[in-house]
Amino acid sequence: MMNKLKNRIALIVGAGSGIGRAIAELYQTEGATVALADLNEESCTATIRGESSTHRVDVTSSESVEALVQAVIARYGRIDILVNSAGILNECSILEMSPKTFDDMLAVNLRGIFLTCRYVAPHMVEQKAGRIINIASQLALKGGVGMAHYTAAKAGVLGLTKSLALELAPHNVLSNVIAPGPIMTAMLGGVSEDWVREKEAALPLGRFGTVDEVAPTALLLASSPDGDLYLGQTLGPNSGDVM
Repeated sequence: MMNKLKNRIALIVGAGSGIGRAIAELYQTEGATVALADLNEESCTATIRGESSTHRVDVTSSESVEALVQAVIARYGRIDILVNSAGILNECSILEMSPKTFDDMLAVNLRGIFLTCRYVAPHMVEQKAGRIINIASQLALKGGVGMAHYTAAKAGVLGLTKSLALELAPHNVLSNVIAPGPIMTAMLGGVSEDWVREKEAALPLGRFGTVDEVAPTALLLASSPDGDLYLGQTLGPNSGDVM
């Protein structure tokens, strides 16, 4: 432990499982106080330490997201780091995809990130400091069979984050993306075993990553001076899937 995030307040959305949970655990180990938010608030309780807290949020609801941000500000007075890790994943051919399937994917994986950034950013601008870290996917850079809706949402995250970076940099708010490759999480339950098997075989590293191998990238981007020059960047812990 190096206390790289000592006295920092981090809001992690999607902290109940997977990458979000791993980031929450690492941030707390490094001294941060973390507001862990998830649709299933109970899934966050085992992760909290010290002054950290849990919150329920539905990222598809602007009212829910705004209430979350207000609650965190009321409790801690500021938000230094925002991590957007909430997401869903399922597999569907574009030939069979319904508009609702497409819309539901974007509602969580893209619009949800917009909403959290929209309500957190004014507070970061006011305090003249902040880090925004959005979790996307390497598929945003290369596409994927049966993943048109997921890829579109994650590509939107890249574009959104670059625009945030340009707008907010004058206020010392740094926005970046982590675009992991395939990671062993419960989200893989939304895709077929064939997809998983074929994807793993195609990776130069020959294996999927783990959440503990992604979390240090989020620590880098949140830390100072480690992450001070990263702005509008896409960092890819992806087993060589995108080079």
